[in-house]
Amino acid sequence: MRKLAVVLLSGGLDSATAASWVLSEGWEAMALSIDYGQAHRRELLSAKAVAEALNIPRQSADARFFASLAQHSALTGSALHALPEGRAVEEMANGDIPITYVPLRNSVFLTLAAAALESWALGLIETERCDPRSLKAGIVIAANALDYSGYPDCRPEFYAAAKRMLNLGAKLYTQYGVEIELLTPLIDLSKADIVRLANRLKAPLGLTWSCYAGGEKPCGVCDSCQLRAKGFLEAGLADPALA
Repeated sequence: MRKLAVVLLSGGLDSATAASWVLSEGWEAMALSIDYGQAHRRELLSAKAVAEALNIPRQSADARFFASLAQHSALTGSALHALPEGRAVEEMANGDIPITYVPLRNSVFLTLAAAALESWALGLIETERCDPRSLKAGIVIAANALDYSGYPDCRPEFYAAAKRMLNLGAKLYTQYGVEIELLTPLIDLSKADIVRLANRLKAPLGLTWSCYAGGEKPCGVCDSCQLRAKGFLEAGLADPALA
């Protein structure tokens, strides 16, 4: 059985861990990084470095137009919306969706990844005459429903619905019966659990970037920086990106 996986690689701690995980599970992986017009390019540089360290071929999609559509976010319309800084972790978990949520970003990301994955698999089936029964296909996304900022597109029920939608619209499934799986290995892990898993898999965390702000060093005060620091602290490990 040949297992094909497209990994959505943002360059952060979580996506680097998910990419390392899928390799450890014996999948043949390709990374996809998406420039959606985010406020800084730093994470894309990290994504490139992580893919090279893991020896995964990587595609980069230019979707910068998306920022003007999904502008109600501090990550896309930074001139309009300030990044939250210095919030207590307890405040992040109060149920309110923060301004760092990018409208329907993961829906778009999954669709782009599915297009790349389906093209890969259809090429094998229709050009190389590969038996579809010998293929598995999956999209890996580092969504996390715990220890996070409450984004609605990071919940298990979202991925269950997205999987059905993608397969109903895919030739790969409707003609050849190859189901597109949505692999969310971090969905129910705490940030400390993710750090421990990454450490066990020897993920290249020193190359990752989680900070919502750009710059030479992480800001240390945005939600993502604080959650990352909390994870390393609770895991009892030093963050190699800060060395």
